[in-house]
Amino acid sequence: MKYIPSPIPIQFSFIYSATANKSGRMQYHKTKPGQSRIRISRSEFIKAYNDLPILAMRPLQLPRQEDVFQFEFYV
Repeated sequence: MKYIPSPIPIQFSFIYSATANKSGRMQYHKTKPGQSRIRISRSEFIKAYNDLPILAMRPLQLPRQEDVFQFEFYV
């Protein structure tokens, strides 16, 4: 997946991420800038994705694992 970073910094309140652990199970996190990330439920992640205004998305692909779809979005 091709990713083109923004040439300008963006102002955001939270980062939500969906990543796979070593066994392939998805984990969902919410991060406030300057603080540590907290684990959230899948339903909270989906609600944020569907309801909050998304400013940017960033794919998080690991080398040689193109079949695992991971990403984070900024709100």
